Amino acid sequence: MLRRWIPVSLVLIVALIAGGAMRLLLEDPGKTMTDAAAKFIGTLNAEAKHTAMLKYDDPTRLKWHFIPMPERKGLQVKNMTADQRAAALELLRSALSQVGYHKATEIMSLEGILRELEKDRKGGPIRDPDRYYYTLFGTPGAQGTWGLSVEGHHLSLNFVVRDGKVLAHTPAFFGANPATCRNEIAGYPKPGTRTLAKEEQLAFDLLGSLSSEQRQTVIRAEKAPADIRGPADSQPPQSAPEGIAISKLNDAQQKTVKSLVTAYADNMPESVAAKRLAEINEAGWDKVYFSWAGADKPGVGHYYRVQGPTFLIEFVNVQPDAAGNPANHIHSVWRDLRGDFGVSL
Repeated sequence: MLRRWIPVSLVLIVALIAGGAMRLLLEDPGKTMTDAAAKFIGTLNAEAKHTAMLKYDDPTRLKWHFIPMPERKGLQVKNMTADQRAAALELLRSALSQVGYHKATEIMSLEGILRELEKDRKGGPIRDPDRYYYTLFGTPGAQGTWGLSVEGHHLSLNFVVRDGKVLAHTPAFFGANPATCRNEIAGYPKPGTRTLAKEEQLAFDLLGSLSSEQRQTVIRAEKAPADIRGPADSQPPQSAPEGIAISKLNDAQQKTVKSLVTAYADNMPESVAAKRLAEINEAGWDKVYFSWAGADKPGVGHYYRVQGPTFLIEFVNVQPDAAGNPANHIHSVWRDLRGDFGVSL
């Protein structure tokens, strides 16, 4: 049980190194996810099953977005019974690490802050911590392939499990508004809470450590883009990496990059996170690039990208929060450049 509390960077234990491949001594979460999905299904009546369960090849499996939407695929938490809610949370817990689960549920709770801050606004999106949707694609079982989507405002988690093993876990989107909580609202995250603190602070730490020459290579634009690229696209953008190669950084800077990437990997269960890092290591950290756009300080729009042969991370913080504080609204995503949703490119 102690292992759940240790960062995956400390538990990337190798049992065998042969031909450059790593065999990891970590349990795949696919069976636990399958069991949790079966228990969730067991709480559903016929009507709820019709809403929550779709065919694996349903085209909506490849549709995702993190913006507020009037309707989404799947069964909304607001419409679940107490037993269904409990089973849904256990399913979410089984798909993520403890760190990732905490982030996901905190992101949901931030909707309560938005609801309070925007209560006098007319015509805006619905803000509700229960406005998150669960969808199962196919029938979970020890054999065969099935998918899971957990999605709502600022959260889109997408998984594929095949024969009891996690095959895919992207796109994995986490957002936060406010990025730093500043208002005291009873029952919701307290002032000072930063749901995605590592994802932002480690990037600032890296930027601050760069020499003037390195900054010229890293900073690609004075103004940050309005958002990540390709939101809602079923597959990630395939453009060449930009910025500085990790091999051009000193040891301390390289360590910061790896800590930043690990902060994203650690949202997933240990074996999935370890596999992410092992694939990066096998492809070569020297092929990983870091780039930046926008301001070099908090409170002003900023963006970064970390990209290697196997993965793409994008982070943007340009929008104000609901109280009007500038650049206090994060969008971040991990995508698989070989194909999201278990679709091989």
